[in-house]
Formats: sequence, C-alpha cells, structure tokens
Amino acid sequence: MIKERLIGYIEQSIKQNWDIEALSNYREKGYTYKEIAGMILKYHIFFKEAGFVPGDKIALVGRNSANWCVVYLATVTYGAVIVPILPDFKPEDLVNLINHSDSKLLFADDKIYETIDSSKILAITGVISLEEFSMLSSTNDKVKKAYQELNGKFMNIYPEVRKEDIKFSDISNEELAVISYTGGTTGFSKGVMIPHRSLAANVRFAQTHMPLKPGDPLVSFLPLAHTYGCAFEFLFPFTFGCHITILSKTPSPQIILQAFKEIKPRLILSVPLVIEKIFKKQVLPVIRKSHMRVILAIPGLNKIIHNKIKSKLTESFGGRFHELVIGGAAFNPEAERFFRKIGFRFTVGYGMTECGPLISYTSWDTTKLGASGKAVDTLEVTIDSDDPKKNIGEIILRGDNVMLGYYKNEKATKEIIDDEGWMHTGDLGLIDKEGNIFIKGRSKVMILGPSGKNIFPEEIEAVINNMEYVAESLVIMEDNRLVGLVYPDYEALKKDNIPDDQLSALLEKIRKSVNDRVPDYMAVSKFRIQSEEFAKTPKRSIRRFLYTKD
Repeated sequence: MIKERLIGYIEQSIKQNWDIEALSNYREKGYTYKEIAGMILKYHIFFKEAGFVPGDKIALVGRNSANWCVVYLATVTYGAVIVPILPDFKPEDLVNLINHSDSKLLFADDKIYETIDSSKILAITGVISLEEFSMLSSTNDKVKKAYQELNGKFMNIYPEVRKEDIKFSDISNEELAVISYTGGTTGFSKGVMIPHRSLAANVRFAQTHMPLKPGDPLVSFLPLAHTYGCAFEFLFPFTFGCHITILSKTPSPQIILQAFKEIKPRLILSVPLVIEKIFKKQVLPVIRKSHMRVILAIPGLNKIIHNKIKSKLTESFGGRFHELVIGGAAFNPEAERFFRKIGFRFTVGYGMTECGPLISYTSWDTTKLGASGKAVDTLEVTIDSDDPKKNIGEIILRGDNVMLGYYKNEKATKEIIDDEGWMHTGDLGLIDKEGNIFIKGRSKVMILGPSGKNIFPEEIEAVINNMEYVAESLVIMEDNRLVGLVYPDYEALKKDNIPDDQLSALLEKIRKSVNDRVPDYMAVSKFRIQSEEFAKTPKRSIRRFLYTKD
C-alpha cells in the first residue's frame, strides 16, 4: 500500500499556497487556500460538536461550485465519508441514495432540497445550504445548537487561522473516503466504496505525470460528483496549488470554449463528446470539401493545412495548455487519427469509478494511436486470455486504486472482485509488448455475429456518428441482424431546410454509405429513427441496457 495520504497532500498544498486563489466559480471572486483552510477547520468544529465521528456519512447534492469543493475537503479531512450525488437524479432517486448511504448530514442546493420529501430521509439530522451555508432544516437539537454556535466557537478557537493550525485527521489510507453512486450500464445504482489510498494513488500519479505548477489556471466543467472530474479537475490540481475555475451550470460546448479563451487553462480534461462535437462541426466540414481533399493529398501543402487547423484548434482551447486528456468513454477513431496526424496535444486515458478512477495513461507525445495509455504504477493490469498481445480478453487489475467494494452489496462485489483480488472490469482489450492498453469494447456490449465473428458496435457507431445529419447512434442486434438506432441532428436538418418527409430517405443513403466503410459482417441492415436524445450516464455514455432486448 502506498505511503502517501490524500489528507497529507491537502495539508501540504494549503500551507505552501496560502495566499493563492484556489477555487472560484466562473466570473466570480473565489477562495484562497488560507480561506479554505479556515472553512475546513470551522466545519471540523461543527462535526465534532454535533456528534459526528470519523466514518459517518455526509451526503453532498448540488451543482458544481467552490462551496461543493469546500464541503468535500472538510468531510474527507475530518475522516468522515463524503457521499457526492449527481444533482441530475430525480427526487425519489435522491431520497433512495441518501437513505441507502446511511448519511447523517446533507449539504444541498436550495432548489434541489425543495424537491426532496424530507419526511423520507429520517436518518438526516441536518440539512445545510450549499449556496449560503445556512441551515435549511434540522431534526436534532444537538446538531441545531452546534450550528447556531459555530461562528462564535470558531472565532474563539481560531482568532487568526495560521499555517501551524493545519493538521487534519491521521485516518488510515485503508479507510473509506467516498461512496460514489454510479448507474453504469447495469440499470441500477451501486455505491462504489473508494478508500483514501485510491484517491492518494490517483493524486500521486497525476502529480508525477501531468505538468502543472502553483497558480496555474484550470477550468472544471465535468461533473464533480463523478470520480473523473473530481480527481483531475479538483483534487489533483488543488494539491498542486492551482487556481480552479468552476463552471457551475451544466455547460454547453460554446460556454466551455468561451471559458477556455478567457482563462487559458494549462491542462484540459474532457469526455470525448465535447471534442467529437468540435471535430464534427468545425473540422470535418473543412477537410471533406472536394478541393480540400485534393490539397490534403499533396505532400507539403497538406502539412500547411494541418498546421493551420492545429493552430485554430489550439487557440479555441485557450492556447496555453500542456495537454488535453480525454477519458470517460471511447473516443471516435476517425477524430483520433486526424488529431494525431496534425500533432494536436491530446492523449486518451482509461479509468473506472471503481478505481477512483485512473487505470492507465501516457502523455500526448508518447501515446500510441488507438491506445489508452499504460497501467499506472499503483496497479497491476493484465488481459484474461491465453495471449494478451494477440487474443482479446477481459481487462483485469488489482492494486491500490481498486475500491473496497460496493456499499451493502456483497453479491455485486464478489461478481467483480475475485478471491485473488483481481477486479474484472467488463472491458475487453489487448496489451502490446510495451504495455499499451488497447480497449476493444465491453464484454456485455460485444455482439456475436451470424458468421461467428465478434462485433463491437462502438466501431460501427463511430462511423455512423461522423456522418452529416447524425447526432448520435446505437447499434443493436435484432432477429440476428444489426440495426442502427439513430438520433438525427435536427439542428443541422433545420438549417439546411430538409423536411421531415425526406428524413427516412436521407438516413437510408447514410446507412449505405456506412456499410461501404465497414466489413460485410458489420453491415447494418436498417436504421430506426430515435426521436429523443439517448439516456446517458454521468460520463455521457449511452445507457445501452435501455435500448437492447434481453
């Protein structure tokens, strides 16, 4: 087990970056590391006076914000367990998750709390506003009194917060730090129990391999309640003394790019969806023009065009980033090949909530095309096949990053972690002789075709999604034939004045074009129009189980 501790990283960063601005909401004044230290110490007093002890669960439900981050830090540094819940869940689901986690205290956005039936969360002794840090309700006199007297007690104990006051919990690395609820692709939420060692392992690796320095600006727009955004847009940069600007509302690609231009972040984290939209809307229309295809086929001239596109893309992301890291879902192969060809500074990583989340990564200038990096130094990763370099098998792993299990779900835990400690990811892949991991798909998604060949629907979907007038797609097997569910790009159709009665014929033309680009055994027999956007996970992956037949 690693010796480094997340709490130690937090303490060290606060002391070393005392007067630097640490966290701020977009276009708002933020908190310095010193101010955050004071807020952490203040909440530690409250937790203790209210009777909360290390190991108690504290639920956190709200949009991304600096205050959200402060609550997270105050909870884990006290030794309590933070339960971050995505605000997108329906009210009844929020109630179920809060109850399932056995949380005793709730921090929530005011509007979200208004939707919750408080009579159904009986274990919650107090609810505190994430916006004003006021107490919204309390059913416990001790908790209520502790909060009412908090400001006075804090001023008495800490008339001036000093660096020497920064000594938080010495809780063991093996103890539980986070319960992260994720629906994944199984149809129901599981509480992933992430220990302190997993968070520390993620931070340590990032500090060693991702170049940042104190004061460097970052933009946080991924869901902080999900481990990817939390680890790499918040915890890791916080431990490095960076200034993190948080886009508090669910941002569109336009808002994200505007923030990049203003803040000029030094490191960018993203899910593929954002990058693929930029590729499809800004790059493909240019490189697919007939005259541009001719130019791109001429040596020398193509390099000039590539450099211009790279320069424009780099500027659209603020122009000062060391690297753009893509993770959370499969990246479109055509987009990846083009970005690699022009020398764009991006890399693709691989992770799971169950690993807090990082499994593999390499920098943009060392990564291989189609790979998702190499295993991090705190994990042992292999392929469950007789020849991991040639024969596709399930990716399995063990080490410090791996979760403790699923909260109150021993059956599900045993299904994913075997008796030898190997965690079975459900992902299929290969590992080359240099250790690069190539993900081929999910074992539950793979389709056995009529010819006996394995079909990975993501490969077909990547081709479909790059077609004009297609927003997204899903390939399933029906009656032993491949069928494509297609959600059209209604905005593009409207812009080009294409009427509804021409949509079916247009999609049929697209289907034939797709089949020209894939092997015969992967040919799609028909398209079916999806009238609404597909339901997604927090990582923006389609919830496939909702659209496939058992």
